[in-house]
Amino acid sequence: MSEVVGGLAGARRGLGAFNAIQLEQAEAIVAGAERAGAPVVLQVSENCVAYHGALAPLGRAVLEVGRAAAVPVVVHLDHATSADLVREAVALGFGSVMFDASRLGHDANVAATAEVAARCHADGVWVEAELGEIGGKDGVHAPHARTDPAEAAAYVAATGVDALAVAVGTSHAMLTRDGVLDLPLIARLRAAVPVPLVLHGSSGVPDEALAAAVGHGMTKINIATQLNKVYTAAVRERLAADPALVDPRRYVAAGRDAVAAEVARLLAVIRAAGPPRR
Repeated sequence: MSEVVGGLAGARRGLGAFNAIQLEQAEAIVAGAERAGAPVVLQVSENCVAYHGALAPLGRAVLEVGRAAAVPVVVHLDHATSADLVREAVALGFGSVMFDASRLGHDANVAATAEVAARCHADGVWVEAELGEIGGKDGVHAPHARTDPAEAAAYVAATGVDALAVAVGTSHAMLTRDGVLDLPLIARLRAAVPVPLVLHGSSGVPDEALAAAVGHGMTKINIATQLNKVYTAAVRERLAADPALVDPRRYVAAGRDAVAAEVARLLAVIRAAGPPRR
C-alpha cells in the first residue's frame, strides 16, 4: 500500500477504494481502474465475509484479479473487528487491513489496535483504524459526529497505524448523494495527523464535495453503496428488457459493465482534485 499511496497525499490526489461482494464486482472495479489508468484499492469487508461464510474463497479470487491487473491493485480487508480475521487476511496475502476497534472504550481500542498494527507491520501489511464509529454505522452516530484533530494525532502516535479513518460529516450506506462535509475540519486533521486520512461513507457525497475533500487533505476514498446502486439498477434494467432471460451471465454482465464505468468516472473525480482553492 505504501508504494501505491506514494506522494498522493502531498499532491492532493485521491486513492479510490471500492468494496466488492461478488467476483464480478471485483472484476469491474479493476476494469474501471484500468480504464482510468489509476491504482485502486479492492476491498472485502467483514460483512462480506459473513455473507459468504468464509474469507478464503472470495479472498483468493480477489487476489488473483488484482495480480492480473494492468494497474497497481491493493487488496484490503475492510472494517474487521476480529484480530483472527485480520491474521487470516494477512496469511492469504492481503496487503492492507482496516482493524475496527471503534466499539471499544478508548484505552482498549488503542491497546488492541497497537497490537494488531505491530503484528501486521511485521508482515509488511498496512493498517488503517479509527477512533470512533463513522456517523450512521449501526445507528450509533448521526452525520454530525466529528473527529478531534488533537485526539486523532495522539491516537496515531499511540497505535502506530498507517492511515486513519475520520468522521467529518459522512454516513455509511447512504442512498442519496447529498452529504455535507466539514472541509475546514479535514484541513485541520491533515495538518495535525501525519498519516493519510480515509473518508468512509463516500457514497453519500456528491462529486464536487469528494474532489474538495481530496483537495483539503483526504487521501483514501471508500465507496461501496454507490457501486451497489449502479450494479442493481443495471441488472434490473436488463431483466426488465427481457423477461424471459434466465442466464445470469447475461444480466450480471450488465451490472459488471455499469460498475466498471462508474469506478472509472469516480476515479477521474478524486484524482483530478488538486490543491484547495484559496
